[in-house]
Amino acid sequence: MRLDKLLANMGYGSRKEVKQLLKEKAVRVDDAVVKDAAMKVDPEQQIVTVYGERVEYTEFIYLMMHKPPGVISATEDKYDQTVIDLLDPLAQHFEPFPVGRLDKDTEGLLLITNDGQLAHNLLSPKKHVPKTYFARIEGVVTEEDITAFHEGVTLDDGYVTKPGELVILKSDVISEIELTIQEGKFHQVKRMFEAVGKKVIYLKRLSMGSLVLDEELEMGDYRELTLEELAALKN
Repeated sequence: MRLDKLLANMGYGSRKEVKQLLKEKAVRVDDAVVKDAAMKVDPEQQIVTVYGERVEYTEFIYLMMHKPPGVISATEDKYDQTVIDLLDPLAQHFEPFPVGRLDKDTEGLLLITNDGQLAHNLLSPKKHVPKTYFARIEGVVTEEDITAFHEGVTLDDGYVTKPGELVILKSDVISEIELTIQEGKFHQVKRMFEAVGKKVIYLKRLSMGSLVLDEELEMGDYRELTLEELAALKN
């Protein structure tokens, strides 16, 4: 990899700014000052430093975000704030994207990465990756709803959902539930409850596959996945 590309990819500035660092003799490779921007380096085998600080090369980033309501799951938008807008400039430099979507008014777990293969594996219908949600429902949720969800309900466009696991936490005028589904149709949770005559008034995603929302994350905050979380996701 070219030295200037490596440094630019790791957030040390544009190619032009990197050349200025080289001119200032701020960059060393294996403790030797380097001025040639086109020099080929292997970040796995060689030690690259800028002003004495080692450059830790990373190709992919994996971030867990507690998405707040009012923010859209997209990389850019003309009108609304996106989840990418919530990231710091260094994270944005990796050009990450949200894995799947949460509705604008929905909060909860969102994985953000630039690893296209992992995203494909998690979103592929063939993989049957489960997603669990907590919701408050306007209307009394019953055992009949549990059965209906288990058998699959017919949405407004005629699509019959795959079996969902509905757990009633509180059955009242405003019910509280957890629902696990293996699909990601547009507004699916809301439409499933509409199919049984009820309305979702609050929705939060708790987990996706093995990845569980870190409840210590405030809404809008994010952190890198741990090595254990990442390994479990990839298995």
